[in-house]
Amino acid sequence: MSYAPDGQQYQPYRPQGQTPQPPYGDQYGQPYGQQPYEAGGAQQPPHGRPQPPYGQQPQYEYEPQDHHEQPEPPRRKSRGRRWVIAGATVLALAGIAALVMNHFEIPPFTDKGSAVSFGQQPAGAGGKKNDAPQQPANSKMLMPTGPASDFKNSMTLPDGTHVAVTTLDGKKSGFKGKVWVWAPKEYNDPKFAKSGFPVMIALPGGAGYPSNYWMGTDLGLQTSISKWYAEGKSKPFILAMPVLNPAPDDKGIYWDGSDIPGQPKMGTWLTEDVPDLMKANFRTVKSRDGWAFMGSSTGGFAGLKAVLKHPDKFKAVIASGPDVVPDSSLWKGHEKEKAENNPEVLAKQLIDSKGPDVYLAFQVGDSENNKKTLPDVQKFIATYGNKGPVHAELRVIKGGQHNAKTYVPNMGEGPVQFISKVMEGPVE
Repeated sequence: MSYAPDGQQYQPYRPQGQTPQPPYGDQYGQPYGQQPYEAGGAQQPPHGRPQPPYGQQPQYEYEPQDHHEQPEPPRRKSRGRRWVIAGATVLALAGIAALVMNHFEIPPFTDKGSAVSFGQQPAGAGGKKNDAPQQPANSKMLMPTGPASDFKNSMTLPDGTHVAVTTLDGKKSGFKGKVWVWAPKEYNDPKFAKSGFPVMIALPGGAGYPSNYWMGTDLGLQTSISKWYAEGKSKPFILAMPVLNPAPDDKGIYWDGSDIPGQPKMGTWLTEDVPDLMKANFRTVKSRDGWAFMGSSTGGFAGLKAVLKHPDKFKAVIASGPDVVPDSSLWKGHEKEKAENNPEVLAKQLIDSKGPDVYLAFQVGDSENNKKTLPDVQKFIATYGNKGPVHAELRVIKGGQHNAKTYVPNMGEGPVQFISKVMEGPVE
């Protein structure tokens, strides 16, 4: 075997015209039983690549190429494979872009903002009124009176129904604000094409401005109504979800859903303008038997008061965690008007006058943050409930707190059945 002189590195053999490669592995080690080629004192392992000693694994190291050498060109991928990879990449990017655009509600990946007619022909460009369809005089159903409002889609539910929004310029209250609406899928079922549907006006708690939290799908009010109807618990209510207050609830200011002197007429807005909007755009029930309120907290108070004050227009209410007396600071100096909007006073008057029957479904959590809510409601029912025309029941929610997430699922465990039994719709 040949060895390099002392102090020099082992130099493998290279063909003429090529520069030597750096040493490979042990400068002395050669495979067992194999002799190196010799030329001019240099050694060349077989096939131009040094081999490790017997029993050792190869250690592949980078070997710089001589500029005269032509490296082996990389094998080209097949054209078909490249097209598949490119196509998959484009589809993946398009899918990501669609999800992003849908999240940020960028057309055409969302139908938010598109027109919704609920079976009505939208008003023409000139704002002309739609002709009211004819109907039999003895019909219990009221055809849409028109003109059709300019509804825009706010969100689309999994069953294809829409929550839509419009800005209502209240003719009777003088207040202008947003109203969200929703109709169950049965409304557009040909089987009910000649039927009027009951309407529930859903009021939020808190400020109730600039939006109404019932219009969002996170609380599940719309899907719950569809589910309860399928289970035979509820009427297929159309929902009207108006703003409750005319401005933000700054510094504890709110309007009690009432016509407080010197303030926007929110009582008229809720009991006149919003029902007129629904009658203009939907097939509804002519009589009060198809009209109800529901609400939580301040909205529960407003709905309770509306039914007791206008029993000729509304038949029932689901009031969740409500106040039972008006307590807005804006009533100061207006005691007479305050009494006219007090559910306790109104209930007594209704009993004394033997007025039309009303149905009050209360639900209150036993862990409400206001510890007076439950005893106040219990006292109200003990004093006025189930006397004469006032029919009331209470569902106490075990562990229930003062929030809409508590109230919605529990509505299906009693309150919605209580009012649905006495209401009408769909009717012809």
